[in-house]
Amino acid sequence: MARTKTVHRCTECGWSSPKWVGRCGGCGEWNTLVEELDVRGESPSVGPPSSSPSRIADVIDISASARPTGLPEVDRVLGGGFVPGSVTLVGGEPGIGKSTLLLQLVGATAAAGVTSLYVSGEESAGQVRSRADRLGAVQDALWLVSETALPHIMTHIEKVQPEIVVIDSIQTLHDPNLGSAPGSVAQVRECANRLVTHAKAHGTTVLLVGHVTKEGTLAGPRVLEHVVDTVLEFDGDRHHGLRLLRAAKHRFGATTEVGLLQMDQSGLVTVEDPSGLFLADRVTGVSGSAIVATVDGNRPLLIEVQALVSESHLSNPRRSAQGVDAGRLSMLLAVLERRCGFPTGSSDVYALAVGGARVTDPGADLPLALAVTSSLTGEPLGDDVVAVGEIGLGGELRHVSHLDRRLHEAARMGFRRAIVPRGTDVEVDGLELLRAPTLAAAIAIAAVGPR
Repeated sequence: MARTKTVHRCTECGWSSPKWVGRCGGCGEWNTLVEELDVRGESPSVGPPSSSPSRIADVIDISASARPTGLPEVDRVLGGGFVPGSVTLVGGEPGIGKSTLLLQLVGATAAAGVTSLYVSGEESAGQVRSRADRLGAVQDALWLVSETALPHIMTHIEKVQPEIVVIDSIQTLHDPNLGSAPGSVAQVRECANRLVTHAKAHGTTVLLVGHVTKEGTLAGPRVLEHVVDTVLEFDGDRHHGLRLLRAAKHRFGATTEVGLLQMDQSGLVTVEDPSGLFLADRVTGVSGSAIVATVDGNRPLLIEVQALVSESHLSNPRRSAQGVDAGRLSMLLAVLERRCGFPTGSSDVYALAVGGARVTDPGADLPLALAVTSSLTGEPLGDDVVAVGEIGLGGELRHVSHLDRRLHEAARMGFRRAIVPRGTDVEVDGLELLRAPTLAAAIAIAAVGPR
């Protein structure tokens, strides 16, 4: 007979305690324990082994059988497409477009004759059908059900026999044999394990939608990320149409690629020229603006960074950073003041990466520092100038990776001059390299210092 007791379980690592404590004894996080009902019955008997040992040379490489998704940018991130028997977890902020992305993907595969099942736990079937009409995803091979009970979902999967299953979302599923509520650690872990076991046994591709916390991490136990094969991060600014898809984990390929998509009324479309998109509305001849040649994954991008320095009337001047790292902005302001003689301690400083982009590349240090200096002095950078380089605490310019890709992209976009670290040994046709050993020398070359 099953026995029920109350336990407090950590939402981060799954550690449990008979009573509530402020700090988890497993991972050390604070205020992560939630109350659950722990149902224990007789231990199930172990059946015969599901497989037997074989020589590794005789095992089939399933990564070679990846199925294209219908969206080239998703195929780029996944290294070719969906692998049969794989389980992929897609995470992102609410409203960013996770459901739209997956419905569009299964609609495209269903159009190619691949039987797919979309399980909605958050919306009614009518709501999903309305979105499918807008996306052009209504296909005969695409099945739809609104369900949250795991046993019923497994029954539907056995009946339809789909090649691709979408679960939207894993936090809404529940197994009635467990006493805890949907979204709890036990429910998420058990439901995920059942789906992973089915995927491996039947060669079914399973796509799971996962919620994220306010810190931007995936909600639920950390074991959820361990049991799946791929973890995709769907990112972007809800006030802009640009969306970025990255792989935080991928057992079948590299995690260095990034996919760029544009959200419009008909769904997500591929961005053919990302640099052109970021620079489309650029206004030249304005102080406080600089172009950074960055690399996201293996893809070179040109992004405009802007800075505005104004007199502050507050005891603690404002420091605002959108799309750029606030910590690096503070460091650059300190280097500008200490090494170059540009005081900003009594000024409000605002920094922005235009177009909803997020720039975390150290190579953006130099253009951001030049943008701050330009705003401070009122002297604009040249319209045909890009800059790239990491800045050290001593004010020196340091080399960054993939510099040849960055500079070739700048030349393709029509730029003629590039301010780079002194040790740069790359040469690009049509692009004059202006080498500088320090930030102060780069400011002098860019002619944005005081006259």
